[in-house]
Amino acid sequence: MRTALLLGLTALTALTALTALTALAAAPASASERRCGWLQNPTPANWWLIDRDGEWTIGAQGGHQAEGDLPDMTTRGWVRTNGSHGYGCACMTVDTDRRTRRITRIFSATPMPLRQCRNDRFLPRMFRP
Repeated sequence: MRTALLLGLTALTALTALTALTALAAAPASASERRCGWLQNPTPANWWLIDRDGEWTIGAQGGHQAEGDLPDMTTRGWVRTNGSHGYGCACMTVDTDRRTRRITRIFSATPMPLRQCRNDRFLPRMFRP
């Protein structure tokens, strides 16, 4: 009886471990990455980061909004193009969804001098008002 009980517990433990491993394997892999480029905010709640890999949606009015906080861009060369909205240069540590080209979570974000993005030959030139 005692041996049967121990065998049953061992099988249950193995099944639980297998279920946990299967769930972990099915979850999307996510590793934070550092991305630097043009941070755009042309209108309320619309935010994009354009880096050497292309355009990443951070937030769209009425739609996707990444978790986390954006930096106060007014501390380092914010270019106003529409009232208080505009663009600047930033480096961000983020999680992304490469399939949808979205930033899903912001861990940290730092405004950078405009010259850093202007001098990066892999970034597009930005409109200067």
